[in-house]
Amino acid sequence: MFRCAIASPHEVATEAGAAAVRAGGNALDAALATAAALTVTYPHMCSIGGDLFALVADPDGSVTAIDASGAAPAATDVQGLLNRHGSMPVGGVETVTVPGTVSGWEALASLGARRTLAEALEEAIGLARDGVSVAPSLANSIADHQSEIETDPGMNSIFVRDGSLLSAGETLSQPALARSLEAIAADGPSAFYRGGLGRDFAAGLASAGSAMTADDLAAHEPRFSEPLRGRFRGRDVMTSPPGSQGFAFLEILAALEVLELSPGSGEEGLLARVFRLASIDRDRYLADPAFAEPDLESLLSEAHAEAIAESARRGIEASPVPRERRPRPDGDTIAVVAVDSEGRAVSLIQSVFHAFGARILEPATGIVCQNRGACFSLDPDSPNLIAPGKRPAHTLMPVLLRESDGQFSAHGTMGGRAQPQIHTQLLLRRLDGESPEAAVLAPRFVVGGLDAGSESEVILAEPGLSAAARASLERSGIGVEEIGELDETVGHFQLATAIGGDLAVASDPRADGSGLVVTRDGDR
Repeated sequence: MFRCAIASPHEVATEAGAAAVRAGGNALDAALATAAALTVTYPHMCSIGGDLFALVADPDGSVTAIDASGAAPAATDVQGLLNRHGSMPVGGVETVTVPGTVSGWEALASLGARRTLAEALEEAIGLARDGVSVAPSLANSIADHQSEIETDPGMNSIFVRDGSLLSAGETLSQPALARSLEAIAADGPSAFYRGGLGRDFAAGLASAGSAMTADDLAAHEPRFSEPLRGRFRGRDVMTSPPGSQGFAFLEILAALEVLELSPGSGEEGLLARVFRLASIDRDRYLADPAFAEPDLESLLSEAHAEAIAESARRGIEASPVPRERRPRPDGDTIAVVAVDSEGRAVSLIQSVFHAFGARILEPATGIVCQNRGACFSLDPDSPNLIAPGKRPAHTLMPVLLRESDGQFSAHGTMGGRAQPQIHTQLLLRRLDGESPEAAVLAPRFVVGGLDAGSESEVILAEPGLSAAARASLERSGIGVEEIGELDETVGHFQLATAIGGDLAVASDPRADGSGLVVTRDGDR
């Protein structure tokens, strides 16, 4: 009897993954069908115009990392950007980079999926063509970005009906996106990277002022590599290597081995300072490794972990600095996790970066464009300085955990720059014995702001933290702001585990998703 656990932030998308399993698929097929459906049901968070990272564990125990992120156009005018802006803009056509998601789907399928990519796209095509109910998270994002939606012709054509913004429960139909997905199903990813679909997409962007061309799409290839590995409390922890920020997560875990912190210890302020210090390292060193590779041996060394721990201890009694209320960090991403009874595991992250990405929907193709270029720097001394053909420093970081019995668990979350922090809190709770459901539901906090180390930083904390935890955060020297209960600012965490042959799954109630364990008798 074959079993597969699958979770995502949208119930309909999770059902698409379950249907793939029932049709003979494994964990890779489940993740692919779910990820494709999410580009339709959650267009504010992911799109075939975005990027993808994934970790895939094979039944033989090997793990492969996929980096399907895209580069800045070859005609990028760095000096022009400096002259016009001084620092990288957050949205608009200049932040659109080559989309990697479709290449990531093909890469994932090549690692052992049983069904074709065309079959993986079937549910997504139907949802785009026939329509899907607008989920609360999408409705909130539509309302939050009314002006951009009404200004952009492509966005307006999809998210406005009869002069009013779509609201929760109404039907979202995306006929142009359905045709784009059908082209990919018929001709494979080459339809987008070397075919008519890609030419239409590039032409639409060019008319909006983008430097991207069809040649930029044709030059794109996903990267396969070994995962970045760490060791924490007797478990192997794996994440994506640079250009992903995953090393910041392993930095945090290494410092916590020194500090010996645990959930509910009343030392959350110390944990917040560790988060802050790892974020500073990430922003200082992370870049496309083809242009500037960080010294991971040093950053992940025992000596550096001890230095972070000592620095965090020294700052814990600092007086909080008064800060004005700032905009919350804006970042939107989806995580899909799947594990199966044959030993496969997938942690997949895909994203358009901020809500609706660049706030541009290319109308001929129905594709929402990512603003991942906003992650670049215009500082000439930064390793992450934008350059033609360079990939930006990336927030996406899938995670796999090898449990004490050798089986894999798949972890994933949205959360932008705070993803390492969210992963840390969930991992601590899990290793402290909490069930997947309890760990995902528990209140969380993140250290967020406009720039790491700046006075815009604040700890965003959900209600429900213990009095000792809240008091510790207040002593951290970082301002504290309370957010709402089950607030998506602290991520949409998805978790699937295989321990002792038992599959378990949890989907974050901060999103609109579900987790399922699907059973199939026999095989295809």
